[in-house]
Amino acid sequence: MPYIKAHYHPFLFILITMCAMAELGLTAYLISVGNESQNWPSARYHSLLILFEFNAVWTTLFGAAYMLWIVDGAVHFLASIASSIIWLAITSTLWGAAAGMMHNTRTGGDCNWIPSSSASVNAVSPCDQSQELSVSRCRETLTVEAVGWVLFGLCVLTLFATCLWVRTSKRGYVSAGYKPGM
Repeated sequence: MPYIKAHYHPFLFILITMCAMAELGLTAYLISVGNESQNWPSARYHSLLILFEFNAVWTTLFGAAYMLWIVDGAVHFLASIASSIIWLAITSTLWGAAAGMMHNTRTGGDCNWIPSSSASVNAVSPCDQSQELSVSRCRETLTVEAVGWVLFGLCVLTLFATCLWVRTSKRGYVSAGYKPGM
């Protein structure tokens, strides 16, 4: 199992960090555009974008730090397996909650209800408001949710893989203070 630990853990943290960076850029763009136009489909949608932005910053910073600590081989308290498991549990919860709330807020399906030839429509927006929304904005909102679910899945996968690695590596461990037959 040490072979697996040495190879999957950095790879999964790289994936988590890269996806978080993509989410960071997209949510920053959507927040910036919304602030410039003062055209938010709902206050809940605006708040959810801010939550996604926080999650993306949190994940980018800590994911990059863990990745660097793993590659560097640091024996730092924050680089321990226990802190990694705690961070992954918290991050999984944050991404699952954010993606779930966005799914309930964004009710526009897969944006097929918007004619692709129109620049904007006067119909039900993906955020339960009757304001103009372009196909591109609908797809951007859909992408925010999709990347949130991907990050949730990656965090849960990494959490389970780490717990499994800890469990399997402990099976062969015998304490230095324990002597069989004494």
